[in-house]
Amino acid sequence: MDKPEARQNGWQLLRTEYPFEHPMFRVRQDWVRWPDGVERSYTYMEARGAVFVVPVTPEGEVVLIRQFRYTVDQWSWEIPAGGCHDFEGADLADLVRRELREEVGGVPDEVRYMGKFRPGVSLIDEEFFVYLATGVRLTEEPTPEPGEQIEIHLTAPERALEMARNGEMFDGPCAYSLLLCEEELVGETADGRR
Repeated sequence: MDKPEARQNGWQLLRTEYPFEHPMFRVRQDWVRWPDGVERSYTYMEARGAVFVVPVTPEGEVVLIRQFRYTVDQWSWEIPAGGCHDFEGADLADLVRRELREEVGGVPDEVRYMGKFRPGVSLIDEEFFVYLATGVRLTEEPTPEPGEQIEIHLTAPERALEMARNGEMFDGPCAYSLLLCEEELVGETADGRR
C-alpha cells in the first residue's frame, strides 16, 4: 500500500486503476474500504508538481506576466511557472532558470527556495515549489511554448502584492507565491513584522 498514513487511520486500499493518463497528470481511481467499513472509490489526479518563480530585477521590480488562458478564456496576471512533468534534473532551481529564460528571457543572479504548498488537496496530490529569483536581467529572447501568449510587465513590488491581495491576480498559486515572498520584496510583512 502506498498510503501508510491512510492505513493507520482505518483506510484499506483494495485496488488502483488509472482511467486517464496525460503527460502532465493522470487520473487515479482507488477502490477503498473507508474507515466506516463501506467500500467506494476515491478518484483524484496525480501530478509531478511545478515551480513558481517570483523574479526581481536588479532595480527591484517584479517581473509579472500577463498570459492568455484558454481554459478560462481570459488574460491572467501571473508569475513565471512551469511543470516538473518534462524536467529530468535533480535540482528544481535548474527548472526555475529554464522557465525564466523561456517565459521572460530572464537570467537571474540568484535563485532561492522559499517554500512549497499544495494547490488542492481534495482533488490533486501535486506540490508547488516557490522560488525567489533576484538580479533577473531580461537579456534573452523569450521562447514560449506553443500556445503560450505572454506579455512581460515590470511592476513595483507593492503593486504586485496589491494585485495578489485584491483579486486582480486571480490565479491562486501565483498570488500565494508572491505573498510568500512579501518580506523579501518590501522588507517587512503587511502587519509590520520584519
